[in-house]
Amino acid sequence: MAEVSRTTTALLNNLHDADNEAAWREFDDRYRPILLGFSRRLGLPDADAVDVAQETMVQFIKEYREGKYDRDRGRLRSWLLGIARFRVAGVYRKRATSRISRGESAMVDLPRDEEMEAAWDTERRMTILRKALDQLQANTRIADKTVRAFEMVALQQLPTAQVAEELEMNENDVYLAKSRVASKLREIVASLESLYDEDVM
Repeated sequence: MAEVSRTTTALLNNLHDADNEAAWREFDDRYRPILLGFSRRLGLPDADAVDVAQETMVQFIKEYREGKYDRDRGRLRSWLLGIARFRVAGVYRKRATSRISRGESAMVDLPRDEEMEAAWDTERRMTILRKALDQLQANTRIADKTVRAFEMVALQQLPTAQVAEELEMNENDVYLAKSRVASKLREIVASLESLYDEDVM
């Protein structure tokens, strides 16, 4: 991994250079999946979730280049979450307007702040886990079937017997697969977590 992406501070420092495409790609790769998942967890359909993620990234980039983001006044997580909150609220306002035009009640419950923060934190963890699984498959010799068994048992929470049958494994091998993958994932997740740690301190 390039030095530019090792910490949030290093990444943000590199974003001061508008021509540093590697830094902007890294930023987008790190936060767009969180924004997408966050929006979906708040009940937005895919098209709206994509719009919220895009609009949040564009607004952040604009404000960052204008020097409006000040780390001393708040962490990156809070800044992005604030922009995303506003964008999600906009989708909910459009829903209310649409209901009025159809002669229905305009009442649309906007998610509470606690729900939004929980959705962000959950999606942050899931994004890190997905990235860790990608790294695991790209950089180790663990068989695809072993990783698939882990995903089905640990992430999809399917019964071991069902996983064993679908993957043509015995149940003991499914348990071993889960254990082996979990052990390697812990190391990768710890490394990835360090990239995001400054965002929540």
